[in-house]
Amino acid sequence: MTEAGTPIVEMRRIDKSFGAIRALTDVHLRLMPGEILGLVGDNSAGKSTLMKILTGAYQRDSGDILVAGEEVHFRGPHDSRDRGIEMIYQDFALCGNMDVAANVFLGRWPTKGWFVDRRRMEAEAGDVMRRLKVDINHVRQRVESLSGGRQQSVAIARAISFDPKVLILDEPTANLSVPATERLLETMDELRRHGVAQIIISHRLTDIFEIGDRIMVLKRGRNVGERLIKSTNEKEVLELIVQGEPETAQS
Repeated sequence: MTEAGTPIVEMRRIDKSFGAIRALTDVHLRLMPGEILGLVGDNSAGKSTLMKILTGAYQRDSGDILVAGEEVHFRGPHDSRDRGIEMIYQDFALCGNMDVAANVFLGRWPTKGWFVDRRRMEAEAGDVMRRLKVDINHVRQRVESLSGGRQQSVAIARAISFDPKVLILDEPTANLSVPATERLLETMDELRRHGVAQIIISHRLTDIFEIGDRIMVLKRGRNVGERLIKSTNEKEVLELIVQGEPETAQS
């Protein structure tokens, strides 16, 4: 990851309210190509709201979103996906009674005439799995038979099949074993080497400090801190989460 050049994503002065509840106030976020950014804060910090705005699930009340330096207006998740932004939610959103290949291409199965082209689907799903160095015995395995870590790999493979420039992971290690967490962090590092920028929302600071380049803290819907991982520590970040003072938004 390098700080040179144009951010792949920039969010400026983002405001969002739900009725009388102010969820985000003057929030800024910057993400460079190939960077892994940890997004942290308590449960009412506004992390999920900010990411749902970035993925088009919510509409911002005000502020700007730029992708590769170009201002964008997302009317829905399809617009965000068209710009190369993918999000993997904590529940993975997989169909357990279907196999790995069908889940990787869920809702967009390749066809041959009137029928699903199983051979092509399985071959392409296998290609994605090998790209991620995922150890799944066969793409015909039912997802419900896989461990939590393997299911997450399928969710990542589905996101990667869209060839994203930005991948957002919501609490990706919350329910994983130690070996599965290690495999996930290896996968994230592999994606970084391929230039995919990533945002990891997590309460597990240890994971962010192991894999991240930079960390950003939200509190009550405001920016309260941003640090390079190499220049901070978990104690300082925890202090920001608990008692940090809002920073002035970047222009």
